Amino acid sequence: MTEFEQLWDWRQKIANLYYEIRSTADPEGAWRIWCDTRETLFRTHPQSPIELADRGAFTGPVTFPYDPALRLIVRTAPAHPERRTVSTGADGEVSMGAFARTEGLQAKFGGELTLYWIEGYGGGVFLPFTDATSGKETYGGGRYLFDTIKGADLGNVRPDGTLLLDFNFSYFPSCAYSSRYVCPLSPSANALKSALRAGERHR
Repeated sequence: MTEFEQLWDWRQKIANLYYEIRSTADPEGAWRIWCDTRETLFRTHPQSPIELADRGAFTGPVTFPYDPALRLIVRTAPAHPERRTVSTGADGEVSMGAFARTEGLQAKFGGELTLYWIEGYGGGVFLPFTDATSGKETYGGGRYLFDTIKGADLGNVRPDGTLLLDFNFSYFPSCAYSSRYVCPLSPSANALKSALRAGERHR
């Protein structure tokens, strides 16, 4: 396959993975599928962010144990209008606008989270965050929960206005693994004061 066909295949596999997650009734079972599938992709797929020379010894992304207490249903409200433009190296710039803000995380985690709509053709939802583990137990630039352009989609806002945030599916951006990537990092508005020990972590 050409490089573009490999990337197409990677995107399709990620999209299929998240479809399976959304279709699985058991949240922890869905998380195990997520962990196992990502381990295989990171070790074997040509588009893995792991450097080719390191893939043979790579045993997959490491995660905290599944914590059902960090699977939350929250309400959202319109966000204060904000537009951000982020450099992504050779790929140019990515522009995004805030469109929603969570309600209900402050008391437990010391902050709320802004959801961004990535502008440009098609667009997509982007939800990065940092917490008290960032730069210590997890990647300092933060983790992603949603990046729907790349297929990372746990589900949208429900008819009653609530949103599922399952932090067990938080993951590192590709730039955490390789300098080949330049990724949008989490803005200061999405800094949670508590430690969310769920999702991907350092070894």
